[in-house]
Amino acid sequence: MAAELTAHQLIAQHRPTLDLALETIRTRAYWSPHPEHPKAYGENGSLDTAAGKAAFDALAGTRLDLGQPGTDGWVGGEVSPYGIELGVEYPHADLDVLLPAMKAGQKAWRDAGAELRAMVCLEILKRIADRTMEFAQAVMHTSGQAFMMAFQAGGPHAQDRGMEAVAYAYVEQSRTPEAAEWTKPQGKRDPLALTKRFTPVPRGIGLVIGCNTFPTWNGYPGLFASLATGNAVLVKPHPRAVLPLALTVQVAREVLTEAGFDANLVALAAERPGEGIAKTLATRPEIRIIDYTGSTAFGDWLEANARQAQVYTEKAGVNTVLVESTDDYQGMLANLAFSLSLYSGQMCTTPQNLLIPRDGIRTDQGDKSYDEVTADLARAVDGLLGDDARANALLGAIVNPDVKARLEAAAGLGEVALASREVTNPEFPDAVVRTPVIVKLDGAKPEDEAAYTSECFGPVSFAVAVDSADHAVELLRRSVREQGAMTVGAYTTDPEVEEAVQEACLDEAAQLSLNLTGGVYVNQTAAFSDFHGSGGNPAANAALCDGAFVANRFRVVEVRRPA
Repeated sequence: MAAELTAHQLIAQHRPTLDLALETIRTRAYWSPHPEHPKAYGENGSLDTAAGKAAFDALAGTRLDLGQPGTDGWVGGEVSPYGIELGVEYPHADLDVLLPAMKAGQKAWRDAGAELRAMVCLEILKRIADRTMEFAQAVMHTSGQAFMMAFQAGGPHAQDRGMEAVAYAYVEQSRTPEAAEWTKPQGKRDPLALTKRFTPVPRGIGLVIGCNTFPTWNGYPGLFASLATGNAVLVKPHPRAVLPLALTVQVAREVLTEAGFDANLVALAAERPGEGIAKTLATRPEIRIIDYTGSTAFGDWLEANARQAQVYTEKAGVNTVLVESTDDYQGMLANLAFSLSLYSGQMCTTPQNLLIPRDGIRTDQGDKSYDEVTADLARAVDGLLGDDARANALLGAIVNPDVKARLEAAAGLGEVALASREVTNPEFPDAVVRTPVIVKLDGAKPEDEAAYTSECFGPVSFAVAVDSADHAVELLRRSVREQGAMTVGAYTTDPEVEEAVQEACLDEAAQLSLNLTGGVYVNQTAAFSDFHGSGGNPAANAALCDGAFVANRFRVVEVRRPA
């Protein structure tokens, strides 16, 4: 098939966007080419909310045929956390047929060069952005996120993270020039002269193992980092969240074909119920890169067993907020209440442990005891979620039965400062919606330690009484070192405490937010500016996104000859 997208067209359209992304990752300023408000996507047009909902509804009961080689059957069975069956079927692959087909297109993709690869990736992202409202519905009904969050995190924020990875990939591949003339003087003899060419060479096939909660936001960095550095990419979605990544693969294959490349550079590996193909794929010799978000147990298994591959993992951690003092007590409570409630705490960045001195804290409203702080925070959460319509818009739905079970068990771990309650969703009566629980624990009691030193993923937080700020910093440091953390927060007006927290986070490589009281929350990060994870503690061995995240996805191979 003749190419429909020429290199000239792609560069003319997307090079200015790439240049802006390159400048932004240098300055770390705010920038996004993807609007994060639904009104920006038009009214009564192909981009608006109603059109996206209609496109999503039209997928129900259909077979998403991607035209992949080696399809030996069809799989499906996704059920929305909101209680509806999606009814979409996906190709099941014979890996012995699909993987060789994926490798066949890598030579032309390698030879295209870093710039053209980046342009193709940006075209894929543009077409995904054109269908943002459809993707928002797909993310909502696989992750359980409320619509607005599914739209923002699953749409523009995920697209930003993908573009960020493309920008970093381009920077790292461009460090070395394509060619060099090398001359070494030899005194009275003729100089030695060589012509040298340097080519970024892909490692092989990249495997993206998707997660249930943020299929696009967590999936796009690895997908686009590998693709932009010349690798083919096989996407293995979470069985409960196939649709958003299947649509992504569909778009990528269309763009690759139109640009004159092999569509099989990007493919989908959906699995039968209970098949568990991630382990099989992860140890195949063709798989040379793995991106994974999920449990610590499987992340550790990948790091130990996928020895042939470069493995990037984001695993579990225990996120901590130290509350020592504040000059905006109400702002602190409101900020924490939102952070604990957003998406029912089903974010890898949600705070779990709140370390509060048992003798209380200093505030702009006078001294507050430990009991007062926990009671006031409980009231703040109650106030935020007291209206069921607003509660549904913030909480979304519980993503799977394991989260619900952890939530119900948490009330038995200590004194309950805030009990979880059931919320009815009128639009989706089968959705499981629960408000957060806050449990009081004592940081000095060994019997409480098991609870707050392990991750309790979901809407569960522990108000841990500590002896002092020093005790809190000690617990924080140990927790990050041993369990890891994606985020750390602290509230303090004491410069010495601030310095101690900062030093602990620098020593243990944890991303720190200080004194957030406004519209920025500890569990949110901005692409092009904030690093998600650090790669320096047990919660993740990589950061989204830095040079290290992309540089080892390719190697530079040199060819030299006499000038």
